[in-house]
Amino acid sequence: MSLLESDSLVEYGARRVIITITVIFCALLEVIDTTIVNVALNEMGGNLGCTTAEVSWVITAYAIGNVIVMPMTSWLSQQFGRRNYFAASIILFTICSFLCGNATSINELILFRLLQGIGGGALLVTSQTIITESFPLAERGMAQAIYGLGVIVGPTLGPPLGGYIVDHYSWPYIFYINIPIGIIATILTIQFVKSPKYAEKTAAKDIDWWGIILLAIGIGSLQFVLEKGQEEDWFSSESIVICSVLAVFGFFFFIWRESVYKNPIVSFKVLKNFNLRIGTILSFVLGFGLFGSTFIVPLYTQSILGWTATQAGLLMVPASLATAFMMPIMGATLKKGFPAQYLVAIGMFLFFTYSFWAFSILSPHTSGDDFFWPLVTRGVGLALLFMPITNLSLSGLKGQEIGQGAAFTGLMRQLGGSFGIAIINTFIVRKSVQHRSDVVSHLSVDGGSAMDRVHQMQQSFAVKGFSTEEALAKGYKLMDLGITKQAMVLSYMDAFLYLGILFLVCVPFVLILLRKNKGANVDLSSAH
Repeated sequence: MSLLESDSLVEYGARRVIITITVIFCALLEVIDTTIVNVALNEMGGNLGCTTAEVSWVITAYAIGNVIVMPMTSWLSQQFGRRNYFAASIILFTICSFLCGNATSINELILFRLLQGIGGGALLVTSQTIITESFPLAERGMAQAIYGLGVIVGPTLGPPLGGYIVDHYSWPYIFYINIPIGIIATILTIQFVKSPKYAEKTAAKDIDWWGIILLAIGIGSLQFVLEKGQEEDWFSSESIVICSVLAVFGFFFFIWRESVYKNPIVSFKVLKNFNLRIGTILSFVLGFGLFGSTFIVPLYTQSILGWTATQAGLLMVPASLATAFMMPIMGATLKKGFPAQYLVAIGMFLFFTYSFWAFSILSPHTSGDDFFWPLVTRGVGLALLFMPITNLSLSGLKGQEIGQGAAFTGLMRQLGGSFGIAIINTFIVRKSVQHRSDVVSHLSVDGGSAMDRVHQMQQSFAVKGFSTEEALAKGYKLMDLGITKQAMVLSYMDAFLYLGILFLVCVPFVLILLRKNKGANVDLSSAH
């Protein structure tokens, strides 16, 4: 695409404001819906008469729909026109939100969530492409800052918003709130969003149907493994083994197919760009930290401190506000040409600081105030990571390549989050077993402080009217619960520590690798 054609997509004045607000709300809808249902699973299960394992598919189906469609968004935009495809995705997302709220069985809800995820995956990636191309090259740092608000803030808004809705209304309303925003966004999209023509539409007979099938098999199976691995005890489960094999062979044959087919649905040629290759790797790390930390803090406060989902979600709000405050500053900094690698390195070091700080304050009695400054540090660190990584990835791309690059970075960020949650969850479960064994091995049933504590609890229960045997049994049970809780605290401490080490190790990698590449300085005024 020529520079003149590229400039024709740039918007100014009220049109740019309207387009920006529209796509940001669409991105927010998609990201919020990944976490908003987490707090409503019990209510859904009770209302629809299904088990916890069955209702958890409501989350899994949405994630699978997301990752299947993300790599294809650039091709689908080319096939149907960006405006038409984006509007159709919003309509699909909105209709499925209504159907999810009206589902009468768990199978219906899972199907509608899968379709909602297919619509939602397009919202996230296409929003980034639209907002990037709506701003002049010199101002795209600020464009990514605005887009980043939705992507970074969205996951933390889901739990408190969902908790409030469930507490004051009922679970279907977590889907119904999407409907008015979806209707307005559809109208504005049709009215204001442009459809650039980068290439001719592929004829039906030339469409890479096998590529689509292999992509769905490979990435869908991988997402299933990551979502259900810990629940199914990983490779002791036949379904996990089968899906792992399908994921490996699906990806292998998909990459081979796209490399040789004349009209691929996913073009790997765009990865020849050095910045994009590094950006996709860093996007994976970012997703690992973003979704992993969004998962681990609420889980700790609910399982160890006994907080409600709403309380746990509200704890994350200061971090989101810190991110929102820093995003425009990062946009202005990048616009001035400050080297991206230094911002990324500082962001990773701040994330290490947050993780090590959290590791040092954890106890069974940690309060919300103790988490405040570590979480603010996390929020600042994420702003320093998201903005430079996104800018770095897309700065050397033009025309259709921007959409293709956004699809890769969005997919890797999503997969990084899935890997992060799966690995952290498994790590915590297995470490807690190990720590419990270690704690128990240091206790003596014949004497010492442990038995003194049991006898104190026995006497306490005896005073309340329990028999000697009942009081002793309750004393042992309370001691057992205390040991389990201590083991869990230690496992969470380990998780924070290793998460921090991961980001610390990445600091020299970023500085050394990106220093070798002159294009790492993301001064978008000179991008082409």
